[in-house]
Amino acid sequence: MTPQWLAEHRDEVVLADARMYLDGRNAEAEYLQGHLRGAVFVDVGADLAEHGRPEGGRHPLPTPEHFAAAMSRAGIGDSTTVVAYDDAGGVMAARLVWMLRTTGHRAALLDGGLDAFPTDERERHRTVLPTAEFTPAPWPREALATIDEATHGPVVVDARDRTRFAGHTPDPVDPRSGHIPGAVNVPCREHLREDRTLQPVEALRERFEAAGVTDASRMISYCGSGVTACHNLLVAEHAGLGNGRLFPGSWSQYSHTDRPVETSPTS
Repeated sequence: MTPQWLAEHRDEVVLADARMYLDGRNAEAEYLQGHLRGAVFVDVGADLAEHGRPEGGRHPLPTPEHFAAAMSRAGIGDSTTVVAYDDAGGVMAARLVWMLRTTGHRAALLDGGLDAFPTDERERHRTVLPTAEFTPAPWPREALATIDEATHGPVVVDARDRTRFAGHTPDPVDPRSGHIPGAVNVPCREHLREDRTLQPVEALRERFEAAGVTDASRMISYCGSGVTACHNLLVAEHAGLGNGRLFPGSWSQYSHTDRPVETSPTS
């Protein structure tokens, strides 16, 4: 979704700030330091995940009831159109968009994210909307992949950065380093230009095709914990390759097992 479209249709959508950090920063505190006017805050870690056993991954999908309650509190209802953003080009906010679209709701990423609008258009007070009716819906089985399917999938794509994928240094957040054997690396942040807008569709398609993804229906996407993997799914769809599947537990689940791990060859 372009900033121009949002400016013209602002009253027709709910704008959602869904930023998240791996460096210890508090996303809600950052939201209160400055967010786009009228944007509600959606907590990726609390609203879009269910926390339980470590072996289930760091951000497993929440129950439909948990997700529905979080959306209702944010003012997002069954008929709401959501435009989500973060301050990282959409790689974190993609989790919210993917979850909404997967359950049949209208949602899109704001191209360029927080930086798409001037800083003088940001506000610091919390936006609170009236609660809305959001009906719980099961996660479609065809949109998800299990750990066994991710281990033997036709095309398994890792969205993490090249260093974590290579696995030659200790992983900063998970028990083991490396990647699922046979996986290919398509770092989601490399889909972005310097201004954090998406590269042209042709370039995005070429990136996936170079990794062996010509039909996303054969693709299983994973990352550290099932968040940025959603960005690869959305971008593949945007590039005209169709819909892939998410391995929700991702590396944070896989690395807790005794399954084999692969590292990249050293030069």
